[in-house]
Amino acid sequence: MAKTLTIIFGVILVLLGLLGLTSNSLIGANALFTADTMYNVIHFVLGVILLGVAFWASESSPFWLKVIGAVTFLLGLLGLLTVPSAGGSLLGIAYTNGASDWLHLVLGAAIFVAGMYSKGDGGMTMPPMSSTPSNPQRII
Repeated sequence: MAKTLTIIFGVILVLLGLLGLTSNSLIGANALFTADTMYNVIHFVLGVILLGVAFWASESSPFWLKVIGAVTFLLGLLGLLTVPSAGGSLLGIAYTNGASDWLHLVLGAAIFVAGMYSKGDGGMTMPPMSSTPSNPQRII
């Protein structure tokens, strides 16, 4: 379950990053969700990290979901607290607006909760059952 959620959120973040680099009215410089090139690169990198974890270290998927979720949530929270809702620079590195900040809050919370409530793919399964008893007793 954790690996699947990691793939899903990884793909979402990669697509958000790529969509923001194209001219559209949803995500971009003059769009509903304001995001500049730096923010799009951040989305893309976070998504690639999740996809890499899902395919090469799936046992640590819950941990990375929590980390990426917390980072995304905190970026949204910082944006809400420090950037005017009409738009502005977040920490001097990325441009954002109120709609984008709310998107980050919701997405970050969803990713974090997925990490909290998903089970890791490694070490959580029961060992195989043997068809013969481990200590057979002879009946005389």
